[in-house]
Amino acid sequence: MLSKLPLRKIIHVDMDAFYASVEELDNPSLKGKPLAVGGNEIRGVVSAANYEARKFGVRSAMSGFMAKKNCPHLTFVKPRYDRYKAISQKIRAIFFDYTDLVEPLSLDEAYLDVTTNKKGNPSASLIAKEIRQRIYNELGLAASAGISINKFIAKVASDFNKPNGQKTVNPEEVIQFLEDLEIRKFYGVGKVTTQKMYKLGIFTGKDLKTKSLEFLKTNFGKSGAYYYNVVRGIHTSEVKAHRIPKSLGAERTFSENLSSEIFMLERLDNIATELEKRLDRAKIAGKTITLKIKYSDFSLQTRSKTLPYFISKKDLIFETAKELLFQEKLENSVRLLGISLANLNTEDKQKEKKKTIDIQLRFDF
Repeated sequence: MLSKLPLRKIIHVDMDAFYASVEELDNPSLKGKPLAVGGNEIRGVVSAANYEARKFGVRSAMSGFMAKKNCPHLTFVKPRYDRYKAISQKIRAIFFDYTDLVEPLSLDEAYLDVTTNKKGNPSASLIAKEIRQRIYNELGLAASAGISINKFIAKVASDFNKPNGQKTVNPEEVIQFLEDLEIRKFYGVGKVTTQKMYKLGIFTGKDLKTKSLEFLKTNFGKSGAYYYNVVRGIHTSEVKAHRIPKSLGAERTFSENLSSEIFMLERLDNIATELEKRLDRAKIAGKTITLKIKYSDFSLQTRSKTLPYFISKKDLIFETAKELLFQEKLENSVRLLGISLANLNTEDKQKEKKKTIDIQLRFDF
């Protein structure tokens, strides 16, 4: 099967504890100490944690209160997104020295297609090693990488030898790698899906491979076909140099829980204003508005409405969000509100021409 697919040389580069590492870089006195970016012991949510903090169970999206409870000597620092973005741009500049096919996933990770590259280097593994070394030499930060024939396997592999390591899955190793892989490590299989698979007797890629396409579709809907294909090494998504965003949003966590919709309107107005600015900068509009509500017990609820026309202005965004807020009674006091816009007009814009690379199964990785 693999021999019939357009095999590529894909690198997934993932910075190690990026936000926290930048803070340590700029303030060396923080090195070696448990560190959380964002939140505090009273309110807020952890955006990132260094490896020392992770040893105590501190994770991103955890409340600052819980993080401090897990790690009493945890240090909190306020996030500096402008600084992270500036560093991220320097990292991407290094990527572009090797290939123009760079697809950022966020500030701290990206896919690179180096099947053909500017250095004329036939080894994707050596390119990944060189890129990681340059990031360390030029910026003082550590990165990990995964290298394989497609984006899915490269993404999974980049997590294997963290921090500051890399893993290559050669074409002839792909099937065995996927069969041995724990199901919880499959990219796209979250905690809820993992538990569901466990109940169905699926613990590894080998177990997943025994299930028919019909079985997977019945139990996992549209995702069933995705699981059926990736466990067989089939993932044809190309590295897109210009990723088209699927949604754009803004949100706020409050210093005190809000218990009345009336008190939330001013906050929603501010969030809608910020979202309008982001839409204007990106020069995009959308039809589907989603209101995100996180309650004081950390349960999450979303309410959406699709309009018959594209919008990007604050007034329409706010009025629709307001309608969604009053759509049904709140379940509890609220700690976070967010508004996002999807079904964007980017889908109507001219898409980048696709390139097909047809190469032999065995080649130097």
